[in-house]
Amino acid sequence: MLLDLTGKKILVTGIANNRSIAWGIAQQLEAAGAELGITYLPDERGRFESKVRELTAPLKPSLFLPLDVQDPAQITSVFAEIKNKWGVMDGLVHCLAFAGKEELIGDYSATTTEGFARSLNISAYSLAPLCAHSKPLFSEKAGVVTLSYLGAERAVPNYNVMGVAKAALEASVRYLAAELGPEKQVRVNAISAGPIRTLASSAIGGIIDMIHNVEKKAPLRRTVTQIEVGGAAAFLLSDLSSGISGQTIYVDAGYCVAGM
Repeated sequence: MLLDLTGKKILVTGIANNRSIAWGIAQQLEAAGAELGITYLPDERGRFESKVRELTAPLKPSLFLPLDVQDPAQITSVFAEIKNKWGVMDGLVHCLAFAGKEELIGDYSATTTEGFARSLNISAYSLAPLCAHSKPLFSEKAGVVTLSYLGAERAVPNYNVMGVAKAALEASVRYLAAELGPEKQVRVNAISAGPIRTLASSAIGGIIDMIHNVEKKAPLRRTVTQIEVGGAAAFLLSDLSSGISGQTIYVDAGYCVAGM
């Protein structure tokens, strides 16, 4: 059996530019035959909309919609459009995370109430309402993929509140897998990717040092690419992974197994 997503309708969130992991995922899904829906973060000047629209145009998405997960009305609007245009969903890709720069430097204990709430809301909680709206639209054996990082289970310098958010996200994956699996065999999994230079990761102090450390110590002696993460996501959204759910899959060149 070859990986084939022909005819599958998959919503991809979180593309910001050509360095986004979500962009690598979208490319791999389209290459495997999937029909894509793309969301972008709306802003007053429309900068993200134009940038993401131009970037994703070669993938010919059949849906292109604004989505700010802090706005419940926008979530409702996105899924109303999906229901109207697609009728069903075969996959959801959640690549949404945010923490202010001030929350990613210094001591974790200095995290503000507002910073904590915002980070957990966007980076972890947002998966739940997206799945809740997707639930009645999911086809049999649909899949959900989200993005995590090693900082969810180990203390990583300057990752701070984002590590806590990713830990909550991984717990959410397990609970959502238990909720969505019985009725339609919907699977929910996370990919824990190695450090990659993206717009989001640029806010993390020492991200270049983190990447160099992986290149020195990972069994493959390198870090990974957006396309490699995208390949894993395509696998998890395909029938080839029909027996995998509630898991965190590491795509980090083996770094997570290294002791020193």
